[in-house]
Amino acid sequence: MPYNPQNPLIVQSDRTVLLEVDSPLYEGARDALATFAELEKSPEHIHTYRITPLSLWNAAAAGMEVGEILAALDEYTKYDVPQNITAEITDYVSRYGRVKLMKGVDLKPCSADDNDLVLYAEDPVLMAEITHNESVKNLLGKLIDPQTIAVPYQLRGHIKQALIKIGFPVEDLAGYVSGSHLEIAHRPVTLSGSPFDLRDYQRDAADVFHLGGDVRGGSGVIVLPCGAGKTIVGLGILFETQCHTLILSTNTIAVRQWIDEFLDKTTIAPEDIGEYTGDRKEIRPITVTTYQILTYRKRKSEDFVHLGLFSEMDWGLIIYDEVHLLPAPVFRMTAEIQGKRRLGLTATLVREDGREDDVFSLIGPKKYDVPWRELEAQGWIATAECTEIRVDLPEHLRMSYAVASARQKFRIASENPDKFPIVCELIKRHEGDQILVIGQYIEQLKGIATSLNAPLIMGQTPNLERGKLYEQFRQGNIKLLVVSKVANFAIDLPDANVAIQISGTFGSRQEEAQRLGRILRPKTDGSLAHFYSIVTRDSRDQEFAINRQLFLTEQGYRYTIRYDHEYTP
Repeated sequence: MPYNPQNPLIVQSDRTVLLEVDSPLYEGARDALATFAELEKSPEHIHTYRITPLSLWNAAAAGMEVGEILAALDEYTKYDVPQNITAEITDYVSRYGRVKLMKGVDLKPCSADDNDLVLYAEDPVLMAEITHNESVKNLLGKLIDPQTIAVPYQLRGHIKQALIKIGFPVEDLAGYVSGSHLEIAHRPVTLSGSPFDLRDYQRDAADVFHLGGDVRGGSGVIVLPCGAGKTIVGLGILFETQCHTLILSTNTIAVRQWIDEFLDKTTIAPEDIGEYTGDRKEIRPITVTTYQILTYRKRKSEDFVHLGLFSEMDWGLIIYDEVHLLPAPVFRMTAEIQGKRRLGLTATLVREDGREDDVFSLIGPKKYDVPWRELEAQGWIATAECTEIRVDLPEHLRMSYAVASARQKFRIASENPDKFPIVCELIKRHEGDQILVIGQYIEQLKGIATSLNAPLIMGQTPNLERGKLYEQFRQGNIKLLVVSKVANFAIDLPDANVAIQISGTFGSRQEEAQRLGRILRPKTDGSLAHFYSIVTRDSRDQEFAINRQLFLTEQGYRYTIRYDHEYTP
């Protein structure tokens, strides 16, 4: 291919891809890259993506073929795509599905035990490699033929975990149990009096996940923005599966929001929905619980007393809300229940612990993803303006900062007292709006809440009080809420239109996604949403903010950098 200077991509032999932001072809190239590459850096002019095995396997699982990926690179690259990159993309994409897990009777008559599954590879050499791998061979049963080996049913998840770590993602075609039947349908008009039906993208996501009950459906992750109705996608899948369902969410408030959605939008009877939290222990055909209660134990040496909930009923579907937060003990239990349909819901596949491959192998690959800006253009989420405001560290803190440890540097910069005047000025500029002030450090938040005479919601706030404050905010009786990270996840505040972030969890991209999502419900008056992040200039705070902003770039948002003197009253 000849040199194309107008194109915005440079594909490099180390699997990195450079993207010029100022190119008129930037948006098309960005959207194409997002389907099979991961964003690593996003400074002003050149963004860096990396093509990884997992990003390619997710693309392959979602139906992308090698030709589509190479065509996208060819369309936007300045120079020829390096030959080794073409070869690696071809190789890694082809690895998905080379190893299949299935019921023995679905393959051919074999001598596997009735309760066993079989691992099948068309290439006998590949099967030989697998059976001789030290981390895999102890999970396998007897060799049936050079291409087929038995796998004990209870090790279905463990073998998938092990194989992805040696570079061979398994296509799981072993099917699912139906679970106990449950009649459930959607109401054309909700109990609150509004017309209800799934939006096109919500129905598409549900259909792609379920695939009409085919074994190629039934497990995977749906990626949608906060405010785009991930809960409704879950309901849509339940309308298709018609089965007893266990739902795992992030906190008690989120549990009750799920229950409210069921009661408002479905025909399910109230006595068929259970809340399994610290407050109540109800096990019903639809049971909604929290990750926190499932991972509770009195001492580290003791068992997790509530993990048995996974086997308490004949569940046909497990829904993992905010799946990027799935804790390790729940991963372990999920490996044991691979015969049940498993749905992950999230706004971002990024995990801070790097265990995206476990989500892929145990919950399932990414099945559906809609760019935030696409839903924004369709009016399903609000248009957002993102601004970073940089504030100098006060003179009296500079020496303390200079001699502090890395962790203490971050805290000193995060709690910079000179952020407070900026908060006050932003609140003044947005008088009449529904404003959230969001932070990480409780003493900082207490001081701001007291100074602003605003209610504060934090981890110690009782659920009943939280619920009342959220409801008053939704009703517009409260215009300003100060919230800790407990408000990051699964909280429905549709009228919030201004978020002021004063401190965050180091460089957490997932947190940035959740905090931005708090203000993205479409506004009845069509007004903009505003997301402000106040950071200390030339500090650890600013360094971590750069990583958090990767999420904004991934979703197509551009953020403006301002300085404190521009907000001086």
